[in-house]
Amino acid sequence: MAASRDDFVIAIRSAFLKKSNKQRFSLIVLILFSVGLIFLSSLNFKAISYVKIGLNEIVYRISFIASLPEQQFQKSIVTVNEHFKMYKQYQKIKEKLNTIESNQFNNQFIISENKRLRNLIDEYIVTSNELVAKVLLDKNSPFLRSVIINKGSKDNIKIGMGVLDNQYLVGKIVEVNYASSRALLISDLNSKIPVNIEPGYIQSILSGTGKDLGELQYFREKKIFDENSVVYTSGSGNIFKAGIPIGKIYKDQTDDKIKVKFFSDLTQLTFVKIVSFEKEKK
Repeated sequence: MAASRDDFVIAIRSAFLKKSNKQRFSLIVLILFSVGLIFLSSLNFKAISYVKIGLNEIVYRISFIASLPEQQFQKSIVTVNEHFKMYKQYQKIKEKLNTIESNQFNNQFIISENKRLRNLIDEYIVTSNELVAKVLLDKNSPFLRSVIINKGSKDNIKIGMGVLDNQYLVGKIVEVNYASSRALLISDLNSKIPVNIEPGYIQSILSGTGKDLGELQYFREKKIFDENSVVYTSGSGNIFKAGIPIGKIYKDQTDDKIKVKFFSDLTQLTFVKIVSFEKEKK
């Protein structure tokens, strides 16, 4: 190994010795040029690496800046969706609160109304005789709205008795035969009933219109009613006892008259209660 290295050195030395001065200079320049190329190659590689690193940094920052609007837009969409969800939840909660408040109002009204009606009824010793009757067709009626029932004088039916659908007033007996009777419905044009409107204890007359709605007339003072207002019999005129529910105020946008929507569907009566109230002073 040492011999071969010595042989290489001897060969180089002999090559220098054999060459002329001009050739020696060219050889030295070639060697220096080769070394220089190697050195420059090394420098160029590092410079390219630095350039690459710099370019990557620039590209990253540009990409980050360019992505900011898109990120903000996505965040805005998420925020808007969250606001919509919160608004919907707010609306649901608001509706529930309104329902609760309405129920509380109705409960308070019912409690106060029950107390007042009890006081009205307690003014009399009331005996109630009820009789269930089947509703028949009234083909030959002189009235616009009336029904025939399958109970008559043999069942102690008398003119003026009240006709109820469950607890709601629907009419009164106007004609009695032996085995049947005719009831005038509260929707008939000939029907006039003294009533009270609650809340407020406002007195009026409920008139039939020949249609599915009644009409309030003859107010002592004009007042704006709410659709929650309930119409009851007043007990005036000794026609019916006080406190029998009839219907609720119905607001008709096409008419200035105050209408009443009956609690019972008068066109679908199948069975009714015939009631007699006898009032005796205590």
